[in-house]
Amino acid sequence: MGIAGILTRIIGMFYRIPVTNIIGPKGNGYYAAAYQIYTIMLLISSYSLPLAVSKLVSARIGAGEYKNADRIFRGAFRFAACTGGFVCLLILIGADFFATHLMSESMSGIALKVFAPTLLTVALMGVIRGYFQGMGTMIPTAVSQIVEQIVNAVVSILAAKYLFDYGLRVGALLQNDNYSAAYGAAGSSLGTGAGALAGFILLSAMLLHESRTLKKKQKLEMARRAEPYSDIMRILLLTIVPVILSTAVYNIGELLSNSVFNRIMMLKGFGDTKSYTWGVYSGEYKVLLNVPIALSNAMCSSVVPALTACMAVRDLKGARRKISQVMRFMMILAFPCAVGLGVLARPIMAMLFKDGYDLAAKLMHLGCINIILYSISTLSNGILQGINKMNIPVRNAVISLMLQMGVLIALLNFTNFGIYSVILANTCFAFLMSVLNHMAIRKYIRYRQETFRTFVMPLICTAIMALVVFVVSKIMDLISGNIANVMISMIVGGLVYCYLVIKLRVISVSELRRFKMGEFLVAFLRLNDEELYE
Repeated sequence: MGIAGILTRIIGMFYRIPVTNIIGPKGNGYYAAAYQIYTIMLLISSYSLPLAVSKLVSARIGAGEYKNADRIFRGAFRFAACTGGFVCLLILIGADFFATHLMSESMSGIALKVFAPTLLTVALMGVIRGYFQGMGTMIPTAVSQIVEQIVNAVVSILAAKYLFDYGLRVGALLQNDNYSAAYGAAGSSLGTGAGALAGFILLSAMLLHESRTLKKKQKLEMARRAEPYSDIMRILLLTIVPVILSTAVYNIGELLSNSVFNRIMMLKGFGDTKSYTWGVYSGEYKVLLNVPIALSNAMCSSVVPALTACMAVRDLKGARRKISQVMRFMMILAFPCAVGLGVLARPIMAMLFKDGYDLAAKLMHLGCINIILYSISTLSNGILQGINKMNIPVRNAVISLMLQMGVLIALLNFTNFGIYSVILANTCFAFLMSVLNHMAIRKYIRYRQETFRTFVMPLICTAIMALVVFVVSKIMDLISGNIANVMISMIVGGLVYCYLVIKLRVISVSELRRFKMGEFLVAFLRLNDEELYE
């Protein structure tokens, strides 16, 4: 899941580059406004379904109740069809209203209408992913994510180009230059739908292939009481609603930030540039920032069923051990990603984008710390959900969102920070969320976070790596272009960091062996138990 998460974000980053270069920052602004509404509808209808289904299915599988696990799947599939279908119709009917009155971007309504069918597809796909995750395998989810993103990338580029050219002709007839960017954004939205459809078809084929094995297990199962679908729907709602609320509040900040930013910038006389500025923020800065943050989302998907299994048998010691391991692994990756992107922001942005990269680099210099903070807050959300404290992330997210909006409104009204205000407000949200979640985890399972190997040592290794990367980048800047600068600096920095992590004993041999290809790495690096702390 971690590898798939990183790969999909990398694919997403690279296909957004030609799309951004085709539709421009203004088109990205329209796409971002439509995508914010699409995301909220997705949260309401289906975003929590994979996690909820995986929790319920894993509990039944652990008890040997394969028939009830199948009933959970069937009930959740019907639920997804209803909720996904409802929001699909809602967006088809109300796209122009949402775009104009909620986001203050009337031209984004074209892209939003294209997003509508995707809501139903993603809802149904989420149930299948949750079913597989509940059975203990992340492979179908990982493979389908990669296929989905590849199809998304290809269709987005082709459709954005075709519809952008179509928009030019429409704009010429209507004497409105904005139609080219608006139709180009709709082409990018079409790619999202095509990718989701491809992922759904692949998952359905995988489920059909596994159905024979699942039916055999159901036949061998001892007679047990079949859970009524009324009970299943009630349990689904009780599990889904807290997750929906926490995830919705957790993500609604971006929609509110976009809406508040647009309105205040218009009042301050920056209506002509607000779409461009937000387009750089969402289409360049956020695209790159979300690549490493994807790993924390993958960690959540994998840690929730594992913690649920521990809590089912009251294995608090095992739960604390899993939390410690996943948090340390997350920090080992998040620290170098954050600092590396901060140091190399200018050459990376210049290499990837042809317009707006100066602003995007400055945003990354300021906002790279959010990689660490959002990784912690996202992972801690999953931990609380895994230990059956579903309502705690909701409360913490509401408190953090109030702080975020307060900071954003104050900065936009009383300073000239502009788009930088959005990043500072995001930092406040993620920091407070991380603190509140950690306090809750400590309270409910008496977990005390180990700090030296989890935070201090990765920070030391990252600081040394950053110094090396900075020197290499400056040297390469004098003798080569952006591409060679970025590639060589990243390779040198990565090798230095890996060497330091091993030699300074940040991770143990036993922990390394638990990962995929861990035994190969131990043998390849010729490590023994005395070289690293156990």
